[in-house]
Amino acid sequence: MRDIHRSNGLRGLFRGHSATLLRILPYAGIKFLAYEQVRAVVIRRPDQETVARRFASGALAGTLSVFFTYPLEVVRVRLAFDTKRDSRAGLVKICKQIYNERPRPPASGAVTASKPLAARVAAATTSALQDVVPRAGLGNFYRGFTPTLWGMLPYAGCSFLTHDAVRDLLRRPFLAPHTTLPPRDPSIPTISPNPPTGSVQPPQLTTWAQLLAGGTAGFVSQTASYPLEVIRRRMQVGGVVGDGRRLGMAEVARTIWGERGWRGFFVGLGIGYVKVVPMVATSFWVYERGKSYLGI
Repeated sequence: MRDIHRSNGLRGLFRGHSATLLRILPYAGIKFLAYEQVRAVVIRRPDQETVARRFASGALAGTLSVFFTYPLEVVRVRLAFDTKRDSRAGLVKICKQIYNERPRPPASGAVTASKPLAARVAAATTSALQDVVPRAGLGNFYRGFTPTLWGMLPYAGCSFLTHDAVRDLLRRPFLAPHTTLPPRDPSIPTISPNPPTGSVQPPQLTTWAQLLAGGTAGFVSQTASYPLEVIRRRMQVGGVVGDGRRLGMAEVARTIWGERGWRGFFVGLGIGYVKVVPMVATSFWVYERGKSYLGI
């Protein structure tokens, strides 16, 4: 933080914020909308309210949301990463850089008869793939997409599962007097669209209880998915570090393990908690309050 502030001032700490705002609107909207719709299909009756079904609903919702918004996530990471390289790099310039980046071709010798058959086949296959796989273009905006999808499964699944579990716990009769709000108008109950017809929407949690449920969800989901988050970041910045080669998920994982062992997959987890816990807590609080105010 001191280094960024010294190089670029206070504004340097907000690099990539414009791309974040552009991404978070569709991402959060799709995620919460998809969760409600998927949950309505997967959990049709109270007896189907299981841990596995809740986890699956959240995981599918997260997968859908990240699929449509991933390019903006790559742009956001690159904007934040390039603070020291070019203080004037803006959104448009970063997009052009990502689009035009080309991976460095592997240093492989010519295919000769003196080489073993396996080596000649591998070299020929590599050469053929280089001819058909694009080296630049829109594909660059999906660097790290595979680990993102894998990471989103535990992240979104644990996030919604933990939030709903803690929320249900805080609504238990022995805690409800301290954790729930009285209905705004008992004579006009708000009907929830997903539970069976005629059921009344559960009471809203107080601010501190809702933030506790959301914060716990952020803590658990961040811990469960962080190793894949580290791999994804490495892949996303692959075009501006090292030799510019596109690294695969397994190759990045081996590199991290070789550098620092299992601890390498949790580098920066502390600052991840600082960011994710209040972010998830706030997002769930706004979402639940928004549903209440809109009568959903």
